[in-house]
Amino acid sequence: MNAHDYAKQVLAGGDVSQVYWVACGGSVIDLYPANCLINANSKSMTSAIHTAAEFNTFPPAQLGPSSLVVTCSHSGGTAETIEATSLAKDRGARVVTMTNRAGSKIDNGEWPCWVYEWEDDTPQSARPAGFSLTLAADLMAAQDGYADTDALARGIDQLDGINAAAKPRVESELGPLFADLCKKHDFLYVLGSGPDFCQTYGFAICSLMEMQWQNCSYINSAEYFHGPFECTEDGVFYFLQKGSGANRPIDERAERFLKTHTDTLMVLDSAEYGMANVDASVRTYLDPIFFYEMNVSLRGVRGKAFGHDPDVRRYMGIVEY
Repeated sequence: MNAHDYAKQVLAGGDVSQVYWVACGGSVIDLYPANCLINANSKSMTSAIHTAAEFNTFPPAQLGPSSLVVTCSHSGGTAETIEATSLAKDRGARVVTMTNRAGSKIDNGEWPCWVYEWEDDTPQSARPAGFSLTLAADLMAAQDGYADTDALARGIDQLDGINAAAKPRVESELGPLFADLCKKHDFLYVLGSGPDFCQTYGFAICSLMEMQWQNCSYINSAEYFHGPFECTEDGVFYFLQKGSGANRPIDERAERFLKTHTDTLMVLDSAEYGMANVDASVRTYLDPIFFYEMNVSLRGVRGKAFGHDPDVRRYMGIVEY
């Protein structure tokens, strides 16, 4: 089964009024663009994204038979996500979950579960972000007459080529500078906005804090001017993920200020690395997939420069927590 099949299965139960995307860490990040897509385009559905522990603690009052809950556990054993899936089923909601591990605790036969591959050559259409965007688009096509499903599918397919061409460029053009700046600065700020903010968050908490033990903080470019910009000065390292979609003016505003108020700014502009070639109607929601792949490249370059393999952990899966 693919995303189209799951959408048909969901809609067999009638129209959907609420969609809740629930996961933890990198998995919840993958679901964020689909949440943005629905909220910006659907009049028949509301959409919300939750980290699983909070979903379990504060389940939405509207959660019920008219709801779809999409969960993801890459490992297949994330306790909070399994609990959230069970909670949704118990409330009568329709459920779709996904995992990279066939036969894992979440792939238990109690609910529809899509098992995906996670190899270097796995196309974006067959990864959680692409799957969830396609699922969301199909729901909107059925309920709202959403007209950009074909453009979205083309854009997702384009990403494979765009990312393949961009990764070596980013590694060579930005990687060494990024690693050098990390050596010179114990701390950095990562900025981004719109749907891309999930990868601003993800780059900070997953690629840098988890995988590189690099102290950093994430800031929404739109919120930068509502407090955080007071910390801007020379010698403070800022890394800006500059989107190519509807949120680009937000990032450009932050960039203009940063260029004149700090001497340590790096900009990763998705438009310069191929995303400008994607249809403008869907580019905003596909930029995050581009940024994820580039984040992987940058953390890899940093890891080699520091002798720190991104797979090394000191707490996760090692100590009780």
